[in-house]
Amino acid sequence: MPRRRLPSTRQLLLPAALATLSLCAVAQTRPAAPPAAQALYPLIAQSSQAIEHKVIAWRRDIHQHPELGNQEKRTAALVAAHLKTLGFEVRENVAVTGIVATLKGGQPGPVVALRADMDALPVKEQVNLPFASKARATWDGKEVDVMHACGHDGHVAILMGVAEVLAGMRDRLPGTVKLLFQPAEEKLPNGEIGGSRRMLAEGAFDAPRPEVVFGLHLMSVGNTGMIGYKSGPILAGSDAFKIDVKGRQTHGSQPWAGVDPIVLASQIVVGLQTIESRQVNVTQEPSVLSVGSFHAGSRYNIIPDEAKMSGTLRTYDEGMRQFIMKRMGETASLIAQSGGGTAHVHFEADGYAATVNDPALTAKMAPSLARVPGARAEVIHKSTGGEDFSFFAQAVPGLFVFIGATPPGQDASKAEPNHSPRFFMDEAALLVGVRTLSHLTVDYMAQARP
Repeated sequence: MPRRRLPSTRQLLLPAALATLSLCAVAQTRPAAPPAAQALYPLIAQSSQAIEHKVIAWRRDIHQHPELGNQEKRTAALVAAHLKTLGFEVRENVAVTGIVATLKGGQPGPVVALRADMDALPVKEQVNLPFASKARATWDGKEVDVMHACGHDGHVAILMGVAEVLAGMRDRLPGTVKLLFQPAEEKLPNGEIGGSRRMLAEGAFDAPRPEVVFGLHLMSVGNTGMIGYKSGPILAGSDAFKIDVKGRQTHGSQPWAGVDPIVLASQIVVGLQTIESRQVNVTQEPSVLSVGSFHAGSRYNIIPDEAKMSGTLRTYDEGMRQFIMKRMGETASLIAQSGGGTAHVHFEADGYAATVNDPALTAKMAPSLARVPGARAEVIHKSTGGEDFSFFAQAVPGLFVFIGATPPGQDASKAEPNHSPRFFMDEAALLVGVRTLSHLTVDYMAQARP
C-alpha cells in the first residue's frame, strides 16, 4: 500500500466525531478542579510535553518488536528497567510476564491503579512504516507473523510516560500509584486462563489494594483529541463456543440410511438466531450470537458422522448471558434429537465479562476528562468488542475510556479498524493518553483527600 506519512509530534490536536462508535454529542463544561489537583496541572502539561518524544520512541521500539501473549519478555524488561530508574517498587513475572509497580506519593491519599496491556496479535503488518514489524513467533504450535494491530504498543508507551510524569511530582502526589502492565489481553491458545484474571489471582491488587482502576484503549474509529467514555457497560462480555453435532455416516444417495449432521447443524444455526430474535428482551440490553465456522464432511457423496461449529456470544448483562447460554444448549440438543442425532454446546473457560464503568466513579471523573488539555471528552455508545479489563473493574470500581487515534482531518469511519493488518495510529494520540491517565490519577487523589 502507499506509504502513509507520519504526523508531526507537535501537530495541533483537533477534535472530531467518533463515527463507528456513534458518539452522542454532549456539551462539556469544565468545572473547577480540586485545588490540590490544580496545582499539579502545570507540571502534568509541561512534563508530558517534554517526554512526548520519548513516549513515541518507546512506542516505535515496541511496535517493531511485538510479542504475543505470555511471550512479552522484551517488552516487560524495557518497562521494568524504566520504572526502576524512576523509583517504583517493581514486581516482575506476574502472570508469566506481567509487571506490578508501586510508587508511594509524598502525601497521604488513596491507591490508584492504572493498567496497560502489552501483547500483540498473530497478524502480518501491511503498513509501510520505517519501524514496521518483521517479527515472527510460535502460536498454538504454528509459526506466525506478529504485529501490534490493536494499539497495545501505544498503551505500554503511554503508561511508561505516565509513570515518568507522576514520579516527577512524587513529593506532591497525594496518594499511591499502582501500575499494571498486563500480558495476554488477546487471550491464549486452547482456552488457557491468563491476563487480568491470572494477575489478580497472583496478587496484583494486594498490599496495597487500589480503591479504583483506570484504563484506556486507542481506537482508529476516533480522531486524535477525542476521549470517549460512558457510564455502565461500555464493552461486551465475550464468550467463545463450540458445537459438536453427531450423526451417522451414510452414502449421499441414501440419506435415510444414516443421520445427516449437516442438516441438523444447519437447523441449529437458524434455531440459535431465534433465541436472539424471539426469546431475549431486546429492550433491556443488546446481544450478539454469531456462528463463525462450520466444518463437516470430506467428499461430495458422503454424509459424514459429525459437524462442528464455533462462534461468539456477546452480552452486557450477566443474567442475559446465562439465559442465552442455557437456551443455546437446550436448542442445539433438542434440534439434534428431533433428527436422530446429538449435539453438545461447549463454552470456553476463558470468556470475558462485560466491561462496566462504575456509574458513581464515571460521574465523579467525567469533569477530569473534560479538563484534559488538547482533547475533548464525549459520551459514546457501548461497543460489542470485549476486554479483560473487565475483571479488574469487577474487583474495584473501574473507568475505561477510548482515545481516538486517526489523524485530524481524516474520516475516522473509513480508517482501518483495530486488528487489521493495516491498522495505523496517529502518534499525537499518545500525548492525549498520557495526559488523560495523569489527570484522572491526580484528580481522584485530590478529591479523595479529607
